[in-house]
Amino acid sequence: MDANRRRALTLVATILASGIAILDGTIVNVALPALENDLGGGLAGQQWVVNAYLLTLGSLILLGGTLGDVYGARKIFVLGIASFGVASVLCALAPTLETLVAARALQGTTSALLTPASLALIAAIYDDEQERGAAIGTWTAWGAIAAVVGPVAGGWIVDVTTWRWIFGVNVPFVLAAIVLAHVTREPDEAKPRRTRRIDLVGATLAALGLAGPVYALVEQPSRGWTSPLVIGGLAGGVLLLICFVAYERRASEPMLQCGLFARRNFTFANVETLFVYAGLSSLFFFLTIFLQQVAGYSALESGLVGAPVTAILFVLSRRVGALSARFGPRLFMGGGPLVAAAGVALLIRVDEHVDFLTDLLAPMLLFGLGLALMVAPLTATVMADSRRGDSGIASGVNNAIARVAGLFGIAAVGVAVAGRSGTELDLAGFRIGMAVTAALVAAGGVIGLIGIRNPARLAPPDAPVLSSPR
Repeated sequence: MDANRRRALTLVATILASGIAILDGTIVNVALPALENDLGGGLAGQQWVVNAYLLTLGSLILLGGTLGDVYGARKIFVLGIASFGVASVLCALAPTLETLVAARALQGTTSALLTPASLALIAAIYDDEQERGAAIGTWTAWGAIAAVVGPVAGGWIVDVTTWRWIFGVNVPFVLAAIVLAHVTREPDEAKPRRTRRIDLVGATLAALGLAGPVYALVEQPSRGWTSPLVIGGLAGGVLLLICFVAYERRASEPMLQCGLFARRNFTFANVETLFVYAGLSSLFFFLTIFLQQVAGYSALESGLVGAPVTAILFVLSRRVGALSARFGPRLFMGGGPLVAAAGVALLIRVDEHVDFLTDLLAPMLLFGLGLALMVAPLTATVMADSRRGDSGIASGVNNAIARVAGLFGIAAVGVAVAGRSGTELDLAGFRIGMAVTAALVAAGGVIGLIGIRNPARLAPPDAPVLSSPR
């Protein structure tokens, strides 16, 4: 197999694997009302079905990046995608809400293996910086498209079959990704650094530290701020996260390489990720529930609302990735979220009789344009300063922040929504949620404009990959 074909098929494998992992994080949204009708749990139960996945994914993805650097990105990629398929079957067969939440947590764990390994594989097979930027643009575009296609596919599945099949559809894509990863393996592929230790202490502190505040935020509307469980979750989680940072700073081989944050663009790109992805997750979570439970849309109709976002991402993301590599990422990463925030702000004016053409199309088009301007430049910026051997952990850091952002975005915006809506979402709560979401996304744009610096010069096509001046 020639090198170009091998690279192309490897890229397809990474797109399939990371795509279904991202899709599975969003496809559930449109099925939440059906899940709630079948298994119960109210708004808190709906949040846990989503957050169980994001919690384990966000807290363990750093460990997944390290495992890829230690044992080899391809090996961890195959292990992750195969395990993800098993977890998907368990979700499809779950008899109770508690069982489903546990299976979703397992799904997040396996996704924490395959997601950073996917991007590390791309970094390993593309030596040319501009080709790598275009490949990352393609990978990011399909990942973002998967996030938006999820509600459409989920809506159709829920309407014509049952919510259980939203998990069963993963299996064919899992098998295809495994086959492609196997046939594209090079006999002389670089050996991983097996001498590096696995930071289990750091992974445990991160997982428990994130779980505490999330539990407190999700349960606060029903238990109140004075509940010992809510107070304990917040205080205990914050304490454990402080311990996590302190431990990582002193560990000989930490899961989180704090030195990465000494690089300006890496730091600001991840802070921007925190705000934008918090808004992204809360937007689709609450918009989907509002359209079905308040506006009377079917599952498929609510899922199709994201179609304009999908179309714009598909058309623009690869081109934007190449333009960012040529002209620098600052304006793309600053302007993109501001455009997206304007789209979210337009949703504040909708009511129970919301019409797609007059009320939703323009906001979705603006939001999609903003995402298309941002996602590929942001990912490329995160990877630009990583050394080849650390590409997995650099990818893991950014993916961890994106998933943790979604986790806290849904939980925190949920507190504001529940303050107006109670245990069931209504119009007033939705408007509050969209206002908070728009503010989060706009803050990400401001951070990009202020913090991101363009490289002093662009590398020529045949130059080795070097850290960009910061």
